[in-house]
Amino acid sequence: MNAGRPRAARFPWWWLGAASAVLVAVTAVAIGTGPFDVPFTGIVKSMVDRLPFVSVDSGLDRTSDAILWEIRLPRVVLGVIVGSMLSAAGAAYQGVFRNPLADPYLLGAGAGAGLGATLAIVYGPDVSGWVIDPIPLAAFVGAIVGVGLAYILGYTVRSGRTAVTLILAGVAVAAFLTAVQTFVQQRESESLREVYGWILGSLATSGWDQVRLVFPYVLVSLAVIVFGRRLMDVLSVGDTEASSLGVEPARVRGVLVAAATLGTAAVVAVTGLIGFVGIIVPHTVRLLTSASYRVVVPLSIVLGGAFLVGADMLARTVQAPVEVPIGVVTAFFGAPFFAVVLRTSKAVVS
Repeated sequence: MNAGRPRAARFPWWWLGAASAVLVAVTAVAIGTGPFDVPFTGIVKSMVDRLPFVSVDSGLDRTSDAILWEIRLPRVVLGVIVGSMLSAAGAAYQGVFRNPLADPYLLGAGAGAGLGATLAIVYGPDVSGWVIDPIPLAAFVGAIVGVGLAYILGYTVRSGRTAVTLILAGVAVAAFLTAVQTFVQQRESESLREVYGWILGSLATSGWDQVRLVFPYVLVSLAVIVFGRRLMDVLSVGDTEASSLGVEPARVRGVLVAAATLGTAAVVAVTGLIGFVGIIVPHTVRLLTSASYRVVVPLSIVLGGAFLVGADMLARTVQAPVEVPIGVVTAFFGAPFFAVVLRTSKAVVS
C-alpha cells in the first residue's frame, strides 16, 4: 500500500566524514595559497592562539598576521558560506520542482539581482564614505523582487499552482528583467566594465564585514532546507501522491523556495552571480551516494563549500597576479557538466 512512498535511505555517515575531510583540506590549502608566503605552521599556531584560554607564539610578523586574518581567512570563510548556500539552494529547487537541472536562479533571482546591481551602479550616488554599500542592497532587493514576480505570475495563471507554471513564470520574469538590464547597460555603456565585473562574481572581501552580513540569512535558510529535506523526498513522488500522504505541496514548495531564495539573494548580493554551483554539487552527490534528499542536502552543503573555495583558489592563481572572475571558473567546469546532466537526466515536473 505504500509503494508510492520514497524509501528512506540510510544516511552514509562515512560519506559525510569524507566530505568534511575534503572541505578541511581544500580550505587549508586555500588559506596557505597566495602571492605572499605565510608559513603553514604559523597559520596553525595563529589559529590556536585565537582559541579561548590559549596563548601560543605563532611566529608571524604583523604583516603576515594581517594578511591571514583580514584577507585570506575572510575570503575562504565567505567561499564556504556562499558555496554551501548555492549548493543547498540548488538541491532545494531540484527537490521541489523534481528537476535535476533546476538551480538557485531558476525563478529570476539572478536576473533580479543583476538588474538591481546594474541600476545601483549606473544611477546610484557616490558611495565614498557611506557606511552601507547600496550595490549589495540593490542586488538583494532585486533578487527578492524577481522571485516574487515569478510567484505572482505563476500563481495567477489558469492552470493552477504547479511546478511547471512556476518554472515558466520564472523563465518569463528572468527574460524580462534581463532585457531591462541590457537596455540600461546599452544606454550607459561607460558602466559596462563595472557591471560585468559584478555579474561574473568575486569572493574578494574587505575583511569580515561581508561574512557577518550574509551569515544570518544563510544560517536561517540552511536550517529550513535541512529540516525540510524529508519533505523533498515526499514531493519526488508527485503532487497528487504527496497530497494523499498528508503533505501540502504548494505550501511546502513555497516555504522551501522562499528559504532558498533568501539565502541565494544574500550571497549573490555580496559576491555577484556565480553560476553552476547549485547544479554541479547536488548532482555529483546523487551520482556518488543516493538520490534521497536526506543525503543530498547535507552533503551538498559540505561539498559546495569545498567546491567554491577550490574554484576561487584557481581564480586567484591560474593567471596570477591577475585574478580571473570566479564565475568564469565555475562556468568552465559547469557548462560541460550541465550538458552531461541534460543528456542523462529524466526530469519530470508536475
